[in-house]
Amino acid sequence: LRIDPLSGLPYVSFFFFFPVSRLTLFFTFSVSGFGIDPSLRIDVFEDLNIEESYAGVSQVQGFHNESTAFLFKDMWRSVRASAGVSERMLQKLRGRVEFTLLLTLKQDKFNSGVMLSIHHGEQRYLELESSGQRSEVRLHYWTAERRTHSEVFPYSLADGRWHRVALSLSASQLVLYVDCSRIYERLVETPSMDVPAGTTVWLGQRNNAHGFFKGVMQDVQLLLMPQGYISQCPDLNRTCPTCNDFHGLVQKIMELQDILAKTSGKLARAEERMRALDGCYCERTCSLNGEIYRDEEVWIDGCKNCTCLNGTVECESIFCPAPQCPPNTAPAYIPGACCKECQSVCLFRGRVYVEGDRKSVRDSTGTCLLFECRNRSMRRVESTSCPELTCPESEQITLTDRCCKVCRGHDFCAEGYSSSCVENSECVNLEAGACCSCRDGYRALRDDSAYCQDVDECAEGKHYCRENTVCVNTPGSFMCVCQTGYIRIDDYSCTEHDECISGLHRCDENALCFNMVGGHSCTCKPGYVGNGTVCRAQCDGLCHNGGSCVAPDTCICQQGFTGRRCETDIDECSDGFVECDSRATCVNLPGWYHCECRDGYHDNGMFSANGESCEDIDECETGRHNCANDTVCFNMDGGYDCRCPHGKNCTGDCVHEGKVKHNRQIWVLDDDRCSVCSCQTGLVMCRRMVCDCENPTVDVSCCPECDPRLTSQCLHQNGLLTYNNGDTWVENCQQCQCMRGEVDCWPVPCAAVLDCEFLVVPEGECCPHCVSDPCQADTVRNDITKTCVDEYGITRFSGSAWTKHGTECSLCQCKVTRQSSDASVNDMFF
Repeated sequence: LRIDPLSGLPYVSFFFFFPVSRLTLFFTFSVSGFGIDPSLRIDVFEDLNIEESYAGVSQVQGFHNESTAFLFKDMWRSVRASAGVSERMLQKLRGRVEFTLLLTLKQDKFNSGVMLSIHHGEQRYLELESSGQRSEVRLHYWTAERRTHSEVFPYSLADGRWHRVALSLSASQLVLYVDCSRIYERLVETPSMDVPAGTTVWLGQRNNAHGFFKGVMQDVQLLLMPQGYISQCPDLNRTCPTCNDFHGLVQKIMELQDILAKTSGKLARAEERMRALDGCYCERTCSLNGEIYRDEEVWIDGCKNCTCLNGTVECESIFCPAPQCPPNTAPAYIPGACCKECQSVCLFRGRVYVEGDRKSVRDSTGTCLLFECRNRSMRRVESTSCPELTCPESEQITLTDRCCKVCRGHDFCAEGYSSSCVENSECVNLEAGACCSCRDGYRALRDDSAYCQDVDECAEGKHYCRENTVCVNTPGSFMCVCQTGYIRIDDYSCTEHDECISGLHRCDENALCFNMVGGHSCTCKPGYVGNGTVCRAQCDGLCHNGGSCVAPDTCICQQGFTGRRCETDIDECSDGFVECDSRATCVNLPGWYHCECRDGYHDNGMFSANGESCEDIDECETGRHNCANDTVCFNMDGGYDCRCPHGKNCTGDCVHEGKVKHNRQIWVLDDDRCSVCSCQTGLVMCRRMVCDCENPTVDVSCCPECDPRLTSQCLHQNGLLTYNNGDTWVENCQQCQCMRGEVDCWPVPCAAVLDCEFLVVPEGECCPHCVSDPCQADTVRNDITKTCVDEYGITRFSGSAWTKHGTECSLCQCKVTRQSSDASVNDMFF
């Protein structure tokens, strides 16, 4: 065992040697003991940045002296990951079937709360809660069969003490560790972490209203590996590798050595290139019209001032002030500039010309002379011979800036004038020259129309959009978009669409659809309530205990309840429906019952429904007796006896929790003020305090049903009903109880269905029933030795699913009974 000098993490080195002829090969490799790949770790505290201010959460000392933990106080709070943080966490978890949930906690006594909840709407994809009222740990998760599954572990975490909890799921294997001891190991349904977008992650509560954890938590993590508990408890034994594992490991080492050699070469070449880049300074640049601009560089593009900001070009129009020109100059446009600039002028025959202007005149002999303004004087330009014109003389035009005539319709733009038309502008030929004109949908930024900007027809009311449309501006034009609930007639008009007649509405089947201008409205039919898109039957007084209102004033009760409103619990114990084993006693539960082992017995782990799995506890051998030192313990069926040895005079005193209690002494337990114990001739007898609500001094902490305070009442999940302290009810197959203002819920217990191949949970019920038709079953134990033959004669294994030939909307599955020996007997559903 060594310590990595860089990471500080321990690791184990193994050395193997193999003699090959005269050559001995040595292999050495290291397995990281407790360091976890960050890509396989979800640190909930770190991702939620819990150190920041959360109402109801404060930092305290943790499990170890210098560690940090967080106190979740007895008050309203909302510790929930933001949408972005949730998605980043769930990306790692999505699609996994192996993971370990680790946490260290100290939960307040009798508190029932949720430590971690990942859910979307009513679907709980992963949730761990601890019930101090029932001394249970409950795991809820989403299965590959696309339903929520719950596992209940009888164990008390809510005892005000520190506990380290590790819950490991690997496909169908579930293991629970508490304080580095393996408490439970079960085979369960395979989890499915196909978590949809929008799923929320909560810490210390289920939502803003329920499941508030009270106490201290630290180190809440999800490790995406089945043996993640080793990072919490490094001393736990790990499974020894097999010979096949060893040979596979050697092969992997050889492959890794080859990869290492190739990677080392690539790394060396990369380091050489990195050294060449050490002197480089990198920044984001902008590209416009083939030019590269540096960050924060400013330039002029036509009639716009542009800036490069973090890789993005931002431009705005240039404001041109009127130039103040000195004498013998005049404002004029020059190529490449947006605003007019002062140019020198020439005076010629009483007119003013700017630099570059030309003027043709004829002398006394009729000869054409051409002059150009240069350096404030008109200078003669040598004229060239004129080209021969092909048009008749009547179609010939004399121009003022040249000596040669041109034919009517001459293309002046082709002579280069179009280059003066720069932005959203085009060259237009006139009879004696050319000019720039803005394209349709643009207006001029200056008087020669060389630069133009887009016209917002929508803002200026220059569009043709009619009723039931919305005008949307586009470069050089606009669009008329139909309002919601309307369909297009032409480019500018839309008309109403009757969604009710066409069936393109979202009204519930128990709602009435009313067409309206621009849409439709939905109203629930009489006897139903809702917003119209979702309507449910209304029953006077509501259906209690999880009953379903299936039609107006018609309730269907869950199993174990009866009555017009499912208000009456069926007492299976008193009505003679249940016969428990003699070592167990029948305990009636709301909607169900339970055969609980009597005092002096415990379950052997088989958990039979009628209590046959209850067996005697040998208190003498296990040390769970309270016989004083002067007596001898004798085990008895369902208990024990403290006997005085022959010839001795015993006192009859008792030993309880290391303290001597005198015979007939009565006392209250230190850690449970609701229990009273007495010493009776060497035996300690304890019982719960008897609740008398008529007694004004009754302890409401021990007798919650006697607590009349409003603060001890609970609100039903639907927000419509209020329950008193101690009341129970059933909601969504969860047995719920109000305890001092807190709602604690646990799965409704179901009797084991033995020797049954096909199970179905009827609508409105919580427990599975046995059926003989596999097509009606929710779960099927598939036997791959049995097959089906589809409509094309293709053989399919039992349990396999496929899309029906010729359609994408029909799914088929092979479900074959194990009793059937004829492979051609097939059951398929569509």
